[in-house]
Order: sequence, then structure tokens, then C-alpha cells
Amino acid sequence: MSNSSSLNEFLLLALGDTRELQLLHFSLFLGIYLAALLGNGLIITAIACDHRLHTPMYFFLLNLAFLDLGTISTTVPKSMANSLWDTRAISYLGCAAQLFFIILFMLAEYSLLTVMAYDRFVAICKPLHYGTIMGNRACVRMAAVAWASGFLYAVVHTGNTFSLPLCKGNVLDQFFCEILQILKLSCSDSDLGEVRLIALSACLMLGCFVFIVLSYVQIFSAVLRIPSEQGRHKAFSMCLPHLAVVSLFLSTIMYASMKPPSLFSPAVDLVVAVLYTVVPPAVNPLIYSMRNKELKDALRK
Repeated sequence: MSNSSSLNEFLLLALGDTRELQLLHFSLFLGIYLAALLGNGLIITAIACDHRLHTPMYFFLLNLAFLDLGTISTTVPKSMANSLWDTRAISYLGCAAQLFFIILFMLAEYSLLTVMAYDRFVAICKPLHYGTIMGNRACVRMAAVAWASGFLYAVVHTGNTFSLPLCKGNVLDQFFCEILQILKLSCSDSDLGEVRLIALSACLMLGCFVFIVLSYVQIFSAVLRIPSEQGRHKAFSMCLPHLAVVSLFLSTIMYASMKPPSLFSPAVDLVVAVLYTVVPPAVNPLIYSMRNKELKDALRK
């Protein structure tokens, strides 16, 4: 293949050499996918139908549920279909679309998690000004910025990645179209531009991470000053699920994007990719509903 114009399809990583392993992979991914659909679907329905949950915190949680559904629906169904029909192929346009949507949903989710940290900070550290700062318009604008930032980055990354000439085959060592795997197929030094863009994205993510950490330092300082044990318990119940989701999301995606070449291993890359694209959408609803009485009551109804 002399360049990307001759590419009609890519070959994704096969998650099983035998028919039995392929069906096992299909069954595992199907179970996780159905769990994600059920969990996030219940959260969306509960928040939409229960007027008591029409607050900023649950508005952001509603957006997070939509992003989680988008993330897992971008990668898992195609992987399941390939295992079921014993194929590895994904079309060139399908790969571009998959890359675009995975970047959109994941970067929008990271931006939204940063906004949710700010929401918790205002609720606990500035409770008297919460209604003014986190009004309906402000919440809608913050959510819109999160979605728009994901869309912008997806357009730039996807356009830059697929503008590179690809001449090193069409085999991707991953179960979905990933930027770093596509860059390995490039035969041009122009991929340095995409590497710089990834580095810039990593710096912005680091900035959001620092913001989240500083927010929680102030949050926990304020919580520890609450005199009543019940008040402290309620505050921790509001913050710990969000902190757990942020930790799971960041630890895996930052390792995947910034690991040194000496740690390269197809098996490790596969596990990390599953951890940041498949597991969080299925686990997040459980984390958020585990210690949330209001959400549990709404789900029962």
C-alpha cells in the first residue's frame, strides 16, 4: 500500500484465535454492554422523570450517562460483531468515524468530570452562593462547553490523523481504531504534528487534573470542619462517587497516553484500553447509585 488513498479497510485486533474464544469474548462484551445500557438508561430515566433530581448535580450526571453510553457504543458493538462473524475488518470511513466519536465522548467526559468537581466545590465550600453560581444557564453553558471541547478536539485529531499517508499495512493492534495505532502505520514525518497535538492534549488534561485535585483539597478541608458527623457523612457521600469515577478514568487513560515505550506490550495495551473504554461506562452507574439515597429512591419508583 503506497498511501492511505489505497486503503479501503483496517484490520482490528482479534480477541480470540479459536471459535470458542471468539464466542467467549462476544458473551463477555455483550454482558458488559447490556449492563452499561441498563445502568445508564435507568439513571437517565430516573433523573428525567423525578422532579426532585432536577438539580445541577443530577443534570451533570445525566450528561455523564449519555457520554458513557456513547463511549461504550462506539467500540464494543463493532468488536462483538467481528467476533460473532469471525472477521477483523472495519472500513476506512468506519474507522474514522469510530476515532472521531471515541475522542469526542472521552474528552467531553473528562471536561464534564472537571465541571462536576467545581460543582461539588461550590456546593460544599460556598453553599450560600450555590444557587447564584450554579444557576440553570450556568449549568447549561458548562455542559455545552464540555461537549463542544470534545467535538473540537475530535475534529482536529481525526482530520490530522487521517490526513497522514499510511504505507505500513492496515493492521491495528487494538480492538478499536486508536490514534497511536494508526500513527504506527504512517510513513511520514508529518505525524510529529499529531504527536505534538497529543502532547498538548495531555498538558490540558494535566491542568484539569490539577484543578480537580485542588478542588478536592479545599472540599475535604471544609468537610473536616463540619461539626456534625451526619453532615460530614452526607458531604462525603456527595463527593466520593465522583472522586472514584475520576480516579478510574484518569489512571487508565493517562497511563495509556503517556506510558514509556519500554512498557509496550499488546496484552497490557489491550487491558488498559478495556479499562478506560469499556469498564467505566458499566461501573459508573453503580458507583453513583451506591451511596446516593435520592437516586436509589428515584430508581425504585
